[in-house]
Amino acid sequence: MKKIAGRKKADDTKIDLTPMLDVVFILLIFFVVTATFLSETAISAASSDNNNNEPPPESDDKRNILFEIGPNNEIILNGNPRPVIQTQIRSNIDQLKAENPAASVIIQPDYSSDVATLVMIMDAARQAGMANISIVDPN
Repeated sequence: MKKIAGRKKADDTKIDLTPMLDVVFILLIFFVVTATFLSETAISAASSDNNNNEPPPESDDKRNILFEIGPNNEIILNGNPRPVIQTQIRSNIDQLKAENPAASVIIQPDYSSDVATLVMIMDAARQAGMANISIVDPN
């Protein structure tokens, strides 16, 4: 059988897979190397038997400013049974901040209280220069 010019044998038309395999191995090496640099972070939870210590007593200089909003939008400051008038919130925060500059404001609204009351306390705390304001669940 003679070879005609311009025609190749059927055996010469094979595809060379070597470059593709080289690329696949390079990608595999890349992913293996980058995976070793990823570190997993976890928080170790303390067991209950190691956590029997009582919390340290809260000193007066670490006391936070607690506002409780009742169901009828009455505002209670630091558990005082007498409600605070809305116009006196800012002055009370200023006074308590002067006594303890490291204190933060904690607001505990009732589920049936108005959001406007909550926002008013937050605004008064921001105007008084309080940076840490937290809202806690009533339950």
